[in-house]
Amino acid sequence: MLPFVIVTLGSAGTTCRSASCNNSSTKDYCYSARIRSTVLQGLPFGGVPTVLALDFMCFLALLFVFSILRKVAWDYGRLALVTDADRKRRWQQEQEEREYVASALHSDSHDRYERLTSVSSSVDFDQRDNGFCSWLTAIFRIKDDEIRDKCGADAVHYLSFQRHIIGLLVAIGVLSVGIVLPVNFSGDLLENNPYSFGRTTIANLNSGNNLLWLHTSFAFLYLLLTVYSMRRHTSKMRYKEDDLVKRTLFINGISKYAEPEKIKKHFEEAYANCTVLEARPCYDVARLMFLDAERKKAERGKIYFTNLQTKENTPSMINPKPCGHLCCCAIKGCEEVEAIEYYTRLEEKLKEDYKKEKEKVNEKPLGMAFVTFHNEAITAIILKDFNACKCQGCKCRGEPKSSSSSESLHVSNWAVSYAPDPQNIYWEHLSIRGFFWWFRCLIINVVLFILLFFLTTPAIIITTMDKFNVTKPVEYLNNPIITQFFPTLLLWCFSALLPTIVYYSAFFEAHWTRSGENRTTMHKCYTFLIFMVLLLPSLGLSSLDVFFRWLFDKKFLAEAAVRFECVFLPDNGAFFVNYVIASAFIGNAMDLLRIPGLLMYMIRLCLARSAAERRNVKRHQAYEFQFGAAYAWMMCVFTVVMTYSITCPIIVPFGLMYMLLKHLVDRYNLYYAYLPAKLDKKIHSGAVNQVVAAPILCLFWLLFFSTVRTGFLALTSMFTFVVLVITIVICLCHVCFGHFKYLSAHNYKIDHTEADAVDGRENGRPAASQPPAPKSAKYIAQVLQDSPPDGDTAESEEQGSQDEDFINPNGINDTDFQS
Repeated sequence: MLPFVIVTLGSAGTTCRSASCNNSSTKDYCYSARIRSTVLQGLPFGGVPTVLALDFMCFLALLFVFSILRKVAWDYGRLALVTDADRKRRWQQEQEEREYVASALHSDSHDRYERLTSVSSSVDFDQRDNGFCSWLTAIFRIKDDEIRDKCGADAVHYLSFQRHIIGLLVAIGVLSVGIVLPVNFSGDLLENNPYSFGRTTIANLNSGNNLLWLHTSFAFLYLLLTVYSMRRHTSKMRYKEDDLVKRTLFINGISKYAEPEKIKKHFEEAYANCTVLEARPCYDVARLMFLDAERKKAERGKIYFTNLQTKENTPSMINPKPCGHLCCCAIKGCEEVEAIEYYTRLEEKLKEDYKKEKEKVNEKPLGMAFVTFHNEAITAIILKDFNACKCQGCKCRGEPKSSSSSESLHVSNWAVSYAPDPQNIYWEHLSIRGFFWWFRCLIINVVLFILLFFLTTPAIIITTMDKFNVTKPVEYLNNPIITQFFPTLLLWCFSALLPTIVYYSAFFEAHWTRSGENRTTMHKCYTFLIFMVLLLPSLGLSSLDVFFRWLFDKKFLAEAAVRFECVFLPDNGAFFVNYVIASAFIGNAMDLLRIPGLLMYMIRLCLARSAAERRNVKRHQAYEFQFGAAYAWMMCVFTVVMTYSITCPIIVPFGLMYMLLKHLVDRYNLYYAYLPAKLDKKIHSGAVNQVVAAPILCLFWLLFFSTVRTGFLALTSMFTFVVLVITIVICLCHVCFGHFKYLSAHNYKIDHTEADAVDGRENGRPAASQPPAPKSAKYIAQVLQDSPPDGDTAESEEQGSQDEDFINPNGINDTDFQS
């Protein structure tokens, strides 16, 4: 298709060598896909100064609202620090630090000072941002080591990725603003008006100007800078897998009722010097996990009201209906009941259901298992035996080694891979597999595609509104607030809604791992965002439906040149500059506010039946950071900036502003608002691969410009085309080899060296003070590791005594959300 387009544009290139190409009919044609009642042309400098001032004022207003919300509803601003898991982690850490302080008092003076300073700084960190605006300075004081301890290594890799993108944008900004922008100003095709935005774009240069070689060379240089920046990022990304993960294989396709001892026997017979430490079959625990969560909520409710009654000597009454905590009228069907009695009955019922379900779990095997070996070498040998390509005549995969149990275990049907980290697994999703999983995935993605196929851009919504004359009254108002601020804000709102829709589609697909869910979200979200935000508005198209109709229509040849001329209209560049400004100020401020999360938080609080459930809502409201959606959103804006960095260089400083604000907002959210997520390195390497799409699109834009203006046979067009083809071929080869490298037996390198010894002292603190490994760091669902319900009483009572501060009227009562 690409050569076909190029030839078409080349045939039209001879007619587009002057400013006459940007005639009024072409503008009308291109802007027909925009919001017709609000996008008008001819504004001073494309409306950029007005939009910048409005967005900045909105940014300050949103920061003020967030500061108020954080002060009034303090725990909403630090959800990740008030969850159950973080409370236990901090309680254990405080216990260790007390012991550490006691031991430090007996050491020499210099060592004592260093170690006690380290402990006090970690204890006081959560108290150093209690002021109205002190959280702003706390963003700068959070160190990467603190983020690693609190949020995990994935958060550090994500922030490192952002810093390398910021460095890349600084280099590109210097070149674009310092060199390309003056070159564009030197042209004389467009009006000689200091307030004309078109003078800053490549459209101001004559087609015969030799300075166009500078633009082509810089596009190739930006590609090299991008590759160098990402290589530098990946070289610093030391992704350390747990020793247990490197020694464990995940096997799918085992006979459902295979016994663990039989699996061990197979491997030890088939492979020399093989010792299996553990074989864990997988079971359907989805319902068991649901019952366990409900049981714990009922148990916490009983403990809460028991402690309250002990403190106040008065029994509490509740309305056990949704929104019962807010209900103030006693009508038939909504009578109040005694709280302790209600939660005791509910807990007993859930305990009984839990016990029955736990007894039936062993009767629900899934035909999967996690097998842990004694070292990494034998793990690599077994993985190679099952997956490496071994051509034997016409058969390209030989049978794996057999044992006396091979036939009963169905070894020939096994699919073997490295096991993900236990914290990376959705145990409740393992039961959704096979044909049902693929059918479910197909239906979800068909619905998603149909939805986004016809509603890809805001233009199609506004066009529908225009049919009912909704926007007719503002059609003749040539005001920057209406003509530039509103369309870019609307585009941002739609592009903000898209990741949410795509995320939920990935969630309902029921991926087995968090990494798989995040990768799917990232790839799908980035693809749809690029179409919605960049490609279709640039080409003057309103939706994917129109795009495909135009692509396969008989009039494609006649309209191709005009469509690609849309890209280089001055007001088109101004539109994307305004979009980046809106993303930088309004987008990042809304990320800080987390409006969808706040709305869900308030709805769940309103639906709570009692004060105990409101407390439980707050302690379970924080979610894991969605790296997939965050990567996709950030790379979309970066791609827009990179694509227009040469044709409209004024966009780069605003792109740099977006990335700086995004980095600060994400640092805050990762530490205060989200739970840590344990993923694998594929999500980060996938983001690196997608970044290369940005300079490739920049080359495409220059190729279209050169072909439309000078024809395909011009030297600048040929050079850009050759560089583009070589780049695409190299990228495709890299991606393909990355996907099929497991077919090569030479890829499985076995490291026989011992791991480096870990220093017993880190940052002036003992290694033991790091958070201990959670119980879920085993290849068994957490719900199967927990003790029976009857054995939880002592632990629950202890936890309840620790939570008495929640019912202290003199303290901050989280159950009321400070309302």
